Amino acid sequence: MTIAQIMFTAFVGLTLLITFYAAKKNTGASAYFAAGRSITGWQNGLAVAGDYMSAASFLGISGMICFYGYDGFMYSVGFLVAYITVLLIVAEPLRNAGKYTMADLLAYRLKPRPVRALASLSTLTVSTIYMIAQMVGAGGIIERLIKIEFAPAVIGVGVLMLVYVVFGGMLATTWVQIVKALLLMAGALLLSYMVLKHHHFSFAEFFSSVAKADYGGSESVPKNLMQPGLKYGVAAAGPWGPLDLISLCLGLVLGTAGLPHILVRFYTVPDAKTARSSVVWAMAIIGLFYIMTTFFGFGAATILKKELITIGTKPDTNMVAPILANHMGGEFFFAFISAVAFATILAVVAGLTMSASASFAHDFYSNVIHHGKENRPGEEVKVARITAFCVGAVSIGIAIFLGPSVNTAFLVGLAFAVAASANLPVIIFSVFWKRFNTTGAVAGLSIGLLSSIILILLSPNGIFGKDGAIFPLENPGIVSIPIGFLAAYLGTIFTARDLEAEAKFAELTVRAHTGLGAEKATSH
Repeated sequence: MTIAQIMFTAFVGLTLLITFYAAKKNTGASAYFAAGRSITGWQNGLAVAGDYMSAASFLGISGMICFYGYDGFMYSVGFLVAYITVLLIVAEPLRNAGKYTMADLLAYRLKPRPVRALASLSTLTVSTIYMIAQMVGAGGIIERLIKIEFAPAVIGVGVLMLVYVVFGGMLATTWVQIVKALLLMAGALLLSYMVLKHHHFSFAEFFSSVAKADYGGSESVPKNLMQPGLKYGVAAAGPWGPLDLISLCLGLVLGTAGLPHILVRFYTVPDAKTARSSVVWAMAIIGLFYIMTTFFGFGAATILKKELITIGTKPDTNMVAPILANHMGGEFFFAFISAVAFATILAVVAGLTMSASASFAHDFYSNVIHHGKENRPGEEVKVARITAFCVGAVSIGIAIFLGPSVNTAFLVGLAFAVAASANLPVIIFSVFWKRFNTTGAVAGLSIGLLSSIILILLSPNGIFGKDGAIFPLENPGIVSIPIGFLAAYLGTIFTARDLEAEAKFAELTVRAHTGLGAEKATSH
C-alpha cells in the first residue's frame, strides 16, 4: 500500500468514526437537518470554509494563477468578497426567519406551496449540478493520484458521501467539513512556507520571479504574470474577454449568497449573533486560504518546469498544487496533499447532498405535497435519507456518463449562475421590499433558473462549443442576474397587491433583525 493510499484510508476511517458518533445523536428532524442548532461560531465558521473551499478552489485556482497570473487571482478575490454579501444581507435574516432551508424564509410571508416548490427545484438543480462537477473532479483526481479507475473512484466517493449524510446527518457533515478545513489549511500553510523558503522569504525576490516567469503552454518566451489580461484580455480572449471577467465576478460575488449548501449552514447555530460570528470566522479562514493560493499558484509558475504541468501544449491546471507538493516535499507531502484533495471533495459533496435532501423532504414533501401538516414522527427524516440516495445515485450516474473529460468549470459556473440569478433576487426582495409578492417570487425563481441554464447551454462551454456558440460569454451572470431581478420585480408590480404578504412584512422585519420567535437550539 502506498503512502497516499494509507493517508486516504486514515482519513476515511476518521470520518466514519465521526459519522458513528453523530448517528447516536440523530434523534429528530432538528438534529438531522440542523445538528440540533448546537454548532458554535468558530465551528460553523470552519465548516462553512470547509464547505466553500472546494476542489475547484484548492486545485483549480492555483492552476489558474500559475498559468494566467493576475486574471486567475480574480477567482480568489471573487470567492472571498462574496462573503461580504453573505454577512451583510443573508446570514442574519436567514437564521432568524427560517428553520431548515432557504424556502423557509420565502414562505414566511408569501404563499408557501408555489415558492417552496420552485425553491426546492432550484436547490435540487444547483446542488446536483455542483455535485456532478465535484464527482467528475474526484474521479479524475483519484484516478491520477492513487491509480483507481474513474468509475470506481466516483462510486467510492458517492458511497462515502451517502454514509455521512444518511447516517450522520448535518452533525457528521459539519465535522467532516471542519476536519477537511483544518487539513486543507495545514497543507496550504506548509506549501506556502516551502515556496517562500525557496525564494529566501523575500517578497521582492518572489514577485520579481513571478514577473519573469515562463508563461508555459505553446509559448516559450517569459511573460509577466502580474500583468492583467492573460486570460480575459482582448488579446487573449477577444473583444468579449473583459466583459466575461466582469460577468464571472458578478456570478462569484452574488452566487455565493444563493448557494443552498452554504445557506443551510446558518441553521446549525443557536442564534443570529452566532451566525454572524461564523461568517466572520469563515471570511478570515477563507481569506487566508486564498492569499496562500497566490503563493503556490505563482510558486508553481516560478519553480516547476513547464513540462510537469502541461499536457502537450495545454495547461494541466488541476494538478499544479499536487505536482508542486511532490517537487517541494517529496512523496509524503504529495500523499498528504492528495488526501486533502480527497477530503475536500468528500466534504463538499456531503454538504451538497445534505442541502438537496433537506429541501426536498422539508419543502416539497412536507409543505407542498402534505400542505405543511404534521407527518408521522421521523417521516421527514426518512424522506430526506431516501432523497439523498436518489440524488447521490443520479449524480454518480451522470458523472460516470460524462466521463473525466467534461468541462467541470462549465458545471460549476452554471451552479453559481443559477444561484445568483434565481435564488438571490427573491431572498433580497423578500427581506427588503414590502410590495414583493408570490407572483414575483415565482417569476424570479423560474425565469432566473431558465435564463441562466439556457445562456450557459448556448455559451462557448455549452452544447455548440466555441465555434458554434450563440451567446458569446462563458459566464452568463452579467445577463442572467439582471433578468432574475427584473423578472421578480415585474412579476410583482404587474400583479395585484398581496395585502397579507405586505402585512407580514413588518413581522418578518422584526424577526429577521431581532430573532424574536426564531428557532432555538435543541438539547441532545
